[in-house]
Amino acid sequence: MMRRRTAILIALVVGAFFAAFFVWPLYQTIRGGFVYEGRVTLQFVLEVFRNPLYLEGLLNSLTIAVATTLLVVLMTVPLALLSDRYDFRGKAMVSALLLVPMILPPFVGAIGFRQIVGQYGSFNALLTWLGLLAEDQTIDWMGKARFWGVVLLEALHLYPIMYLNATAALANVDPAMLEASENLGCVGWRRFRKITLPLIMPGLFAGGTIVFIWSFTELGTPLMFDYMRVTPVQVFEGINEIGDSPFPYALTVVMLVASVLLYLIGRGIFGRKSYAMMAKATVARPARRLRGTPGLLILLPFIAVIGLAVVPHAGVILNSISGGWYRTVLPSAFTLHHYREALSHDLTMTSIANSIEYASLAMIIDILLGIAIAFVVVRSDLPGRGLLDIIAMLPLAVPGLVLAFGYLAMTQQGQLFQFLDPREDPTVLLVIAYAVRRLPYVVRSIAAGLQQSSVALEEAALNLGSPPLRTVRKIVLPLIAANVLAGGLLAFSFAMLEVSDSLMLAQRAMHYPITKAIFELFNLLGEGRFIASALGVWAMALLTVTLVSTSLLLGKRLGALFRV
Repeated sequence: MMRRRTAILIALVVGAFFAAFFVWPLYQTIRGGFVYEGRVTLQFVLEVFRNPLYLEGLLNSLTIAVATTLLVVLMTVPLALLSDRYDFRGKAMVSALLLVPMILPPFVGAIGFRQIVGQYGSFNALLTWLGLLAEDQTIDWMGKARFWGVVLLEALHLYPIMYLNATAALANVDPAMLEASENLGCVGWRRFRKITLPLIMPGLFAGGTIVFIWSFTELGTPLMFDYMRVTPVQVFEGINEIGDSPFPYALTVVMLVASVLLYLIGRGIFGRKSYAMMAKATVARPARRLRGTPGLLILLPFIAVIGLAVVPHAGVILNSISGGWYRTVLPSAFTLHHYREALSHDLTMTSIANSIEYASLAMIIDILLGIAIAFVVVRSDLPGRGLLDIIAMLPLAVPGLVLAFGYLAMTQQGQLFQFLDPREDPTVLLVIAYAVRRLPYVVRSIAAGLQQSSVALEEAALNLGSPPLRTVRKIVLPLIAANVLAGGLLAFSFAMLEVSDSLMLAQRAMHYPITKAIFELFNLLGEGRFIASALGVWAMALLTVTLVSTSLLLGKRLGALFRV
């Protein structure tokens, strides 16, 4: 067991870090929304609900979040049930392919999606080729359904999080309960509604919370779809007024409060109950094996979801090798020029180097803090150590956009952290922002490793005279190396492709990370969108390697990293 004095020291250091770079920025944001010229007022927060423009943005954001979460549930729960109940040829392959959307940030996927469903894109060209549209006729799908375009793209990116949580929850359901209900005549839909659904609801809530908060505060996708009447975009557009106007603060406060309240309400309704079950391994019932035609038919819903999910990826890839793509189903010419340009363009090369620097430093911070926190939570008897675990998980429940705005607020002229002003150099703030946002994944991964390694080995080493640090270095770290590596890889790759923090904090071209460079390139005339697509493909390759490596290291435990 860890010494009490060491555990207290770690708790104090972690507490100070979170106080400075989590609590303080949130406090500054909340204070900016309620305090004006030295007096407390509700005027500006209430004005958000009185102003039709702000109210429309808030309602649109909430509607996007609700629609995205419902669509994700409808997509994933049936697939998770089929995967849990049946065994069929190709199951491992389709289960792996279902995670493909995680390799591309949704706002990058929007580039390819717009090319396909745009007014002069592939879909209209296909309809013309099929004779369903006249040669001179087009349908402005994006103009007519920007809202549903944002919802669909976010759902296609976020459903793997819900799928991982749903399959993990189903794997923990005690088959004895299902067999008992079947013996009592409770089968089919009734058994799912009365038995299975209540048992897996905490898992669905865990995944649904991430999906809801993410889609509610997503900034990049609405920007790429030119869907500007949403609160995240309104907050982004208010950056230039942050020192003079309280309305950006008020908008951010409303977004934060809405996220927290909806999370607490959902947790009170869905996440409060838990049911004691025997370990599944003791009463495991094998999945029903399907062969022949039934085995092929069960693949269809998986293939349908995967096929729809890869449309944005296909669009980005085709866009990146396109020499011309206008009113045709596929590009009229192909070239690798954009890849060379993406690796030689001044903006892209600088952004790649910046992102590697920011993400590497953030990963190192996360690994050091993650190991320390996990040891206190799992290997100490410190009273209240569970609180430390909760604190480490809080960044999953707080929107990244809100935290980024808080960093801007706390570095204004006259503030305690004004020396970190991102307008001069955002490096320190971006590293800290990436580290704070991705720390939960590292803590969860390392804690899981410690829980699975026997403490008896550590005790034996200590009894033989090995100092505590040497015991950690020689015994513990080799045992949990896979978990440390998995958490570090996730922290690095997701930091490389972080959107909200990058768009908000990086304000000068010389400091742009990859995601900000992709956004700026897309808005350039000429070859900008093609170079942005090529850079997006490089990003896809990075995340593919990372997620495959992490999945091999953690297996089914991967879903536990994506829970609040």
